Amino acid sequence: MDKHSKCSLSGLRIVLAISMAFGLSTELFAQDATAADSVASLTNPDAASELTYGLNTVWMLLAAMLVFFMQPGFALVEAGFTRVKNTANILMKNFVDFMFGSLLYWFIGFGLMFGAGGFIGMPHFFNFSFYDGGGLPTEGFLVFQTVFCATAATIVSGAMAERTKFSMYLIYTVFISVLIYPISGHWTWGGGWLMNSEAGSFMMETFGTTFHDFAGSTIVHSVGGWIALVGAAILGPRIGKYSKDGKSRAIPGHNLTIAALGVFILWFGWFGFNPGSQLAAATTDDAKAISHVFLTTNLAACAGGFFALAVSWLKYGKPSLSLTLNGILAGLVGITAGCDMVSPTGAAAIGAICGILMIYSVEFIDRTLKIDDPVGASSVHGVCGFTGTILTGLFSTSEGALYGGGWSFFGAQVFGALTVGAWAAFMGFIIFKGLDKIHGLRVSQRVEEEGLDIYEHGESAYGA
Repeated sequence: MDKHSKCSLSGLRIVLAISMAFGLSTELFAQDATAADSVASLTNPDAASELTYGLNTVWMLLAAMLVFFMQPGFALVEAGFTRVKNTANILMKNFVDFMFGSLLYWFIGFGLMFGAGGFIGMPHFFNFSFYDGGGLPTEGFLVFQTVFCATAATIVSGAMAERTKFSMYLIYTVFISVLIYPISGHWTWGGGWLMNSEAGSFMMETFGTTFHDFAGSTIVHSVGGWIALVGAAILGPRIGKYSKDGKSRAIPGHNLTIAALGVFILWFGWFGFNPGSQLAAATTDDAKAISHVFLTTNLAACAGGFFALAVSWLKYGKPSLSLTLNGILAGLVGITAGCDMVSPTGAAAIGAICGILMIYSVEFIDRTLKIDDPVGASSVHGVCGFTGTILTGLFSTSEGALYGGGWSFFGAQVFGALTVGAWAAFMGFIIFKGLDKIHGLRVSQRVEEEGLDIYEHGESAYGA
């Protein structure tokens, strides 16, 4: 290589080195400028407010997605705990719950729950401009509340499974979505009298504090559970459930595998149900609150399942899978009211109590009351929802009786749970009794014996 060639090559190397250095420095400068702009935007009050608004909205909608995902969980649990000939009917009803619930809650339920008013909110048909979202987009808040409404409605279908006319199911789902749930929801989450903390209000004058249900042990689960109990009682037991001498006979579900999958899905979805009720995720305090609720929710589920397993083993000689599955759900239902107020130890205690209580409640309702609840919904949601709510009055670290808070808060919890439960049971009785008198709730004997799938829907879930 000659001298000129060497000089040209050296010059080329220098140019490339300068270009690379300049490009790198330009890139670093651009990155520094971007970082500086980001820091400046965070220190700008308006920009920070928009960021907080966006993060809180995304968190709320993510939680709503998780709660929506509980619908297939309920469907699988109910289908697995019932017989194969009614599977399509069970699945159809769970779809209807969400479809009808969403439309009806948008149409009138949201206004009844969050509109201005005393006993009941002012209805705003197809219009939710009356509500400012409480610092969140109104449309997003409507969706979040809709999935909770649908949950309350779907609880009822399991207790009344395998013998209810599909047409009657459509009618009573309407009443739950537009009347029962929104009105008691107005008393509580809608700013009504049970949670009114203003001076001179009924709760403050009577108890010195208000009713507390963070994510719906009473407002959602207990409402659904008590309606389910009343409906199952009026409907009557399935054919063959009780012998002539009144002895209860077990009617096993057709697939515990899909029931177990359904419980796993519900457990997963509950991390939207409870932590999502924080409705904010942008600050350090929000992050701590969400993390705390995640922990208490999970511990209660584990304790509920473990103690249900242990008690079923001691009581019946075998560790029952079906009772363990319901024990997990019982723990989740029980902790939902006070998941934000109790310690991890308190959460485990609430889960354990509900898991044990569920077993004895199922037995009492089945053998003593002679009410046939195929999936145990009345016990899991009604009894354990009520129990978890009042246990919050004991285990709350800020107001609970076991933590030196006195008995006022406990009294408020008992009163609120009884009031909402009585409302749900009373309205459920009127609706079911009325439908039974007018048209009949129950399918004919032949339809029940051969299965609702073919006669009610014209198809089978599993084909030939």
